[in-house]
Amino acid sequence: MSTDGIRVHPTAIVEDGAEVGAGTSVWHHAHVRDGARIGQSCVLGKNVFIDTQAVVGDRCKIQNNVSVYHGVHIDDDVFVGPAATFTNDLVPRAFNAAWKVVGTHVSRGASIGANATIVCGVTLGEYSMVAAGATVTRDVAAYQLVAGTPARHLGWVCRCGKVVSRELVIPENLVCEECAAGGNSVGT
Repeated sequence: MSTDGIRVHPTAIVEDGAEVGAGTSVWHHAHVRDGARIGQSCVLGKNVFIDTQAVVGDRCKIQNNVSVYHGVHIDDDVFVGPAATFTNDLVPRAFNAAWKVVGTHVSRGASIGANATIVCGVTLGEYSMVAAGATVTRDVAAYQLVAGTPARHLGWVCRCGKVVSRELVIPENLVCEECAAGGNSVGT
């Protein structure tokens, strides 16, 4: 199916009441719930689930087997790697009828590696980078690189994603040599 430049694979489900922006592709077996908002020019890979009231900005790429639950807000230009996991309940019990949704915010340009887990209640700063397999249990600063379980500071990255420092203190210049030399049209 293709409507307004939106491409939806025949096996995908986009419920009535879901908002999907122009130029977005929804691939095999993906499911976008009523009340979800997806921006323009996004790619939702195979088996992606976007829950009711979840928000995905423009130009995002969400790889295969990712579930974006109610309470997750993803800004523009975010990359979410395969099988990354978001949670939305700090005290999960199958029998807890009074559970509370705890929000998570993924800021513009952030990248989340494959199989990373983002525990609810955190903010991932602009252009931050979460390494594959990391478990994020606290906020990640803008341009910060974190890795491990639980995720810990590993360095600082340029807007393009290259590591510019391994120090604990954020450097004055967050632009890699290649970007500074005009290799990319990015800056801080």
